[in-house]
Amino acid sequence: MYSALRNPLGWAYPLVLAEHAAKRPDATWINVVDGESLSFGAADSDARRVAGFIASLGVKAGERVAVLLPNGLDFVRAWLGLGYLGATAVLLNTELRGAFLLHQVNNCGARLAIVDASLLGPLNELSGKLPLLQRVLVAGTVPARTAVDFELLDWARWRESSPVASALPLPQDIACVMYTSGTSGPAKGVLMPHAHCYLYGLGSIEAIALEQDDTYYITLPLFHANGLLMQLGATLIAGARAVVRDRFSATNWLSDIRRYGATVTNSLGVLAAFITAQPPTPEDQDHHLRAMMNAPNFPAHEAIFRQRYGIRDVISGFGMTECNIPIWGRIGHSRPGAAGWVYDRYFELIIADPETDRPMRSGETGEILVRPKVAWGFMAGYLDLPEKTVESWRNLWFHTGDAAVMDSEGVVTFVDRIKDCIRRRGENIAATEVEGVIASLPGVAEVAAFAVPSDLPGGEDEVMLAIVPESDGTFDRAAVLGKADELLPRFARPRFVELLENLPKTATGKVQRAVLRKRGAGTAWDRETAS
Repeated sequence: MYSALRNPLGWAYPLVLAEHAAKRPDATWINVVDGESLSFGAADSDARRVAGFIASLGVKAGERVAVLLPNGLDFVRAWLGLGYLGATAVLLNTELRGAFLLHQVNNCGARLAIVDASLLGPLNELSGKLPLLQRVLVAGTVPARTAVDFELLDWARWRESSPVASALPLPQDIACVMYTSGTSGPAKGVLMPHAHCYLYGLGSIEAIALEQDDTYYITLPLFHANGLLMQLGATLIAGARAVVRDRFSATNWLSDIRRYGATVTNSLGVLAAFITAQPPTPEDQDHHLRAMMNAPNFPAHEAIFRQRYGIRDVISGFGMTECNIPIWGRIGHSRPGAAGWVYDRYFELIIADPETDRPMRSGETGEILVRPKVAWGFMAGYLDLPEKTVESWRNLWFHTGDAAVMDSEGVVTFVDRIKDCIRRRGENIAATEVEGVIASLPGVAEVAAFAVPSDLPGGEDEVMLAIVPESDGTFDRAAVLGKADELLPRFARPRFVELLENLPKTATGKVQRAVLRKRGAGTAWDRETAS
C-alpha cells in the first residue's frame, strides 16, 4: 500500500508509481487479457521515457495533449508519461466522430495528439477544421501518406528516448481533462487535479477493502473515471494487480475472471443486465471474485450476483467526473437499490430543494448537492467556461442535477436525473449535441432528442428523436438515420424516431422535452424491431 495513502500532499499517481517502482520493481501491475504485462518498475521506466519523448517535441508542463487510445498499455504509458512531464492528458472517448470529436479536439487546444492508428480516420474526416492540432503520434502502423492538417509521427519512438528529469507534479496540478455532457450546449471539459484523480482510487480502496494481494478485473474504458481512476488507479495505490480487457464482453466475463484469478471488478449501467442474461452454467461459482461494484445496483441484479455467482459483497456508489465519488456502499452492508452512504471523511453532501437549495427532510426527494472537505479533491472547474463553473457552484454547493432521497440511516438512493441529459451504455449524452447533428440533415425542419427508458433491466436510457419534417416532403428516414450513424458516436445513435407536425414548446419557444418524455416511445418507429 502506498505510504502516503491518506496524506493529501502525496496525492498524485506519478508519485505513487515512483514509490512502488522503487520498492517492488519486478511485481506485476497490469496484465492485458490475451496480451502483454507490465511490472511497476517497467511502468515507471516506460512512463519516464514517454515523458522524455513528448518533451523533445516541445511540450511543456501544463500543456494539454489529446489522447485517443483504446484500453491497453499504450494508454497507460501515455497517461502516466504525461503525468511525469507535468502535462495534462485530454482523455477522449474512442467512439467520438464528427461534430463531437471536432468540438473536443478544438476546445482543449491541443497541439499534439496521441492516436491509435485505427482511429485516424475520424480525425482525417475533419480536414480543414482542426487549426490548432499540429502533430499526431500514431500508435500502430503509420500511414505512408501525410495527413492534410497535421504531421504524423511514430508513437513507438518513445522507446528510444531518454527518461525525463523534471520534477514530479503537485496534487493541485491539472492531471487530465475529461469531457462530460451538460444539459445544454456541447460537452464541457472537466479540469481534474491530481488529488481529485487520486481520491477516486482511495475511495474505491476503502469501499471494497482492496489489498495488495487482490486482482482487479477491468473492462470499462480507461478514458472514463470509473475504469481509469476508480479501478486502475486503486490498484496502483494498493500495489495490487490489474487485469485489463480492451472492451467489455459478457460472454468472456466469467471465463476471464476465472482465468486471471480476479477478486474484484466493477459493472456499470447495462453491463449487469448483459452479464445476468448469460445462460447459467455449472461453473458460475468456480472463481475467486469476492466483491464487485455495480451502479446502479438493482435488487434483482444483486440477488443474481450473490446467489447464482456466489459473490459475497455487491455494493454501489454515486459520483460524477466533476465531484468525484461522494457516496459509496460498504462491504458487509447490503443495500440493494441504494447508492450507499456519504463518504464523509472527504465530502459534505445534502439532499436539497433544486429551486431553493434548502435541505429536504429525511425521506423526501431532492437534488444531490456536494462539496469537498479536502483541497483539490474536486474538479478545478470547466475548461474555458468560468460562467458554467460558477453556475454549478450556486450557494457554494456543487449541483449534480441528480435527484435522490436520504433515509434516517443516511443511506442515499438515486431517483432520477433532473437535467436533460441522456444516459446510455455508460455514457452521458447531451441532447443538444444530438439535435445539432440531426438538424443539419436534409428533410429535417426541427428535432428534439430525449431519453426514454431502456427495456433492459438496468439499461439506463435509449435515445429517441421527435422530428418535424420539412413541408416539401424530402424527409427520408432511412437516409437521415444512415447519415446520423456516420456522424454520431455509436452510444449516441437514436433507437426511436417519431414524426410530429409540431414540437411541444413553452410560451418563449423552448422545446418541452419533459412533455416528450412523458409521451414515451409507444407509437414511435423502433430501429431494433424494424430490423
